[in-house]
Amino acid sequence: MFTPPRGWEIVIILVIILIIFGVGKLPQVGGAIGKGLRAFRKGQHGEEGEEEEEPPKPKKKVTKKTTKAGEE
Repeated sequence: MFTPPRGWEIVIILVIILIIFGVGKLPQVGGAIGKGLRAFRKGQHGEEGEEEEEPPKPKKKVTKKTTKAGEE
């Protein structure tokens, strides 16, 4: 029978994940896991129609016009 991981087992799993993916990739991995779990739960409940994810809007760069001293 399967028993869920407890205590030190969870710590060991988290350390292994940290070593494999590194600190910089953890937010991306967490987001991907979260999206996968949501899709799985929707599939279990029989909800049809997938959410269309909006692409992130590009941030506009604010540029300042500078003039050299003496130029008009």
